[in-house]
Amino acid sequence: MESNNGQVAREAGLSRTTNETDIKLSFAVDGNGTSELETGVPFLNHMLDLFTKHGQFDLTVQANGDIDIDDHHTVEDIGICLGQALREALGDKKGIKRYASVFVPMDEALAQVVIDISNRPHFEYRAEYPSQQVGSFSTELVHEFLWKLALEARITLHVIVHYGSNTHHMIEAVFKALGRALDEATLIDPRVKGVPSTKGVL
Repeated sequence: MESNNGQVAREAGLSRTTNETDIKLSFAVDGNGTSELETGVPFLNHMLDLFTKHGQFDLTVQANGDIDIDDHHTVEDIGICLGQALREALGDKKGIKRYASVFVPMDEALAQVVIDISNRPHFEYRAEYPSQQVGSFSTELVHEFLWKLALEARITLHVIVHYGSNTHHMIEAVFKALGRALDEATLIDPRVKGVPSTKGVL
């Protein structure tokens, strides 16, 4: 399938079913910032919508999980699915910029996301939130989501929240920065011939 510019469309869809969750997800790298999200976790819906809009991706998620227990399995498994879809959508990674570093402020909060689409999964996370909950959402699940995303996408991901006093603002800045950094790192650079690595593969 080709995109509007004649290039092969960078998109993927998948399903994942376990005893804890049932997820259907589709992701397009070169989108319009459009999301259709039914995760059962309202705060995650909000964060994924921000991620999609600021990354100019298209993302559809339909998830049914054991949120009667807590949100952990659903959030973690959506991170797994999104990472797998991203990896599949990028294909051989020819022509991409590969690296990006983005700062995003959200009022008093400042977050930084640094990405290397490296085929070497690694995650560094530096964030201390004033509260452990945003509504019913546990802030420790931000780590779980991002770590599983990095692992399954096989990217190097560094997330730093430099400061902030409002937990909602701090996490929002992270997801906006994630979208913008991933958008920049996945852009096709006409100067790049083949894969942007001296190894010849990513």
